[in-house]
Amino acid sequence: MTKTIKPPFNEDTARAKVKTAQDAWNTRNPELVAQAYTPDSKWRNRTESFSGRQAIIDFLRRKWAKELDYRLMKELWCYTKNRISVRFEYEWRDADNPGQWMRTHGNEHWEFDDSGLMRIRDMSANDYPIDESERRYLC
Repeated sequence: MTKTIKPPFNEDTARAKVKTAQDAWNTRNPELVAQAYTPDSKWRNRTESFSGRQAIIDFLRRKWAKELDYRLMKELWCYTKNRISVRFEYEWRDADNPGQWMRTHGNEHWEFDDSGLMRIRDMSANDYPIDESERRYLC
């Protein structure tokens, strides 16, 4: 098991925290991903707002049922003592139209508690269709 990266962050630990999050999300395992958040973590994901690990798990199950072959890239944008902001892109096939690939890009702002669990996640994103030949993130 890996040691949890805790605040206060410096550039190296912020980058490592982003990489750890990217790797976890690329597993597409809602239960695993949810363990990185406080039990009462507050999320805004596009137009949805919710809190708590079970709500996170439910959201991720819905997300990955729709977003097939999901593959994510996160990149550190900036950090402070207990906050990190990232830009991200991910690609996926639409379950409602399996031949259509999509790319989503956006930003996330994270706030962590002293133990290194994320207590706030605020996400904004845009989706647009791409051809399979335009994919950047291959499994």
